Amino acid sequence: MRSTRIVALALALAVMFQSCYGPFNATRSLHQWNGEVVENEWGQEGLFLLLHIVPAYPLWVLGDSLIFNSIEFWGGDNPIDPPSGG
Repeated sequence: MRSTRIVALALALAVMFQSCYGPFNATRSLHQWNGEVVENEWGQEGLFLLLHIVPAYPLWVLGDSLIFNSIEFWGGDNPIDPPSGG
């Protein structure tokens, strides 16, 4: 019984720590959009802070980390295209 728990824990950790850093294309696209939608640097900063409060940036990072980068790691193709020019 104890060895089964140890093996289950080892498998869970192996999946969690798969060493997939990934390109974070969705997060980079959101960041690029933030820099283009408002030309004023104060407006960009305000929108950046708003997107953290809403919480768009944390959700984008979470989606990239758990979904899109994992798809790329296991399947080879990231479903989110990298932002243009970046």
